[in-house]
Amino acid sequence: MSIPTEPIGSLPRPHALVQAYNDHAQGRLSEAELARVQDDAVASTLSRLAELGSPVLVDGDQRKPSSLTYPLTGLAGLGTDGAVIPFADGHTRQLPVLTGGPFRYQVRADTYLRAARTRTDLPVKQAVVAPSALSLLYPAGGIAGYSREAFLADLADEAEAEIRGCLDAGAHRVQLDFTEGRLSLKLDPSGALLDDFVALNNNVLGRFTADEQARIGVHTDPGADQDSTHSLDVEYTELLPRLFQLTVGNFYLALSGEPDRERVLKTAAAYLPSGARVFVGVTDPIDPRVETREEVRDRVLEAARHIPLDQLGTCDDAGFAPFADDTSTSRDTAFAKIEVRLRGTELAAQDLGL
Repeated sequence: MSIPTEPIGSLPRPHALVQAYNDHAQGRLSEAELARVQDDAVASTLSRLAELGSPVLVDGDQRKPSSLTYPLTGLAGLGTDGAVIPFADGHTRQLPVLTGGPFRYQVRADTYLRAARTRTDLPVKQAVVAPSALSLLYPAGGIAGYSREAFLADLADEAEAEIRGCLDAGAHRVQLDFTEGRLSLKLDPSGALLDDFVALNNNVLGRFTADEQARIGVHTDPGADQDSTHSLDVEYTELLPRLFQLTVGNFYLALSGEPDRERVLKTAAAYLPSGARVFVGVTDPIDPRVETREEVRDRVLEAARHIPLDQLGTCDDAGFAPFADDTSTSRDTAFAKIEVRLRGTELAAQDLGL
């Protein structure tokens, strides 16, 4: 397509997979049986995206328990009283806390990617958790014999290995999920926590060549879980100048759900690095209404008034179900929104003469 367009990552799991996760957690389903249901869900996801004409596919995170904690699956040395993320509707998500070291990923996303690529010849994108999110696992009181500095060094090495594994496995793009970026400004309005996050992520990203960085992107949003956000009340314009310091070639910005898109676009245009592309969100996963293709077209044209066309792309605001138990959006609604993103982007390209 003349204007690149990509999905973000997670998609609602089929009912059979949601039930399989529940049964597995209760000991009623084996690992092998769960894997079979996951395989079916991945095959269905890839097939439906291809049928819609999506130029880039994702596996929809069908094998991830969540887009945040998947590397921890099976990890010993975790406590249950980690950081709590409050959402606007009153529900919360709580992270585990690390109780010992050294820290190692138990699952890396390149395993998901390799499995997905056996089922399609089309480009496949892989979302990974940003190291800044996993840095929240370290307890404020420290760990005896395992300093925070040692943990962060281990974390950076693990994150690099995961990203490199995805690039080596042929990822069209590797996308770091950085939802904690905007949230950090709510937790620490001074911006010091955000600066720490950017520095940690850049420590990892700086280990890649310019050509590799061109295949890496960062996605940010104000949260999208159970049709609610965690930091929509934080001024986006306070995040963007620091966000664009990340050394990647692609940025994915939740935008359609913003109350003042023009202001966000003006700030993005001012700070977007030359040579980088910004994918603007044109569909809102937490809005149950399916946008029209004309609405999407108009949102793309709005963005094109601020972003150079050779640096513009489109995406969904966020993944549709970052946690496996999130059933707030139906699978059919998610694919309907993806279809209008594709068709609306095509309409905008026609209007722009591309």
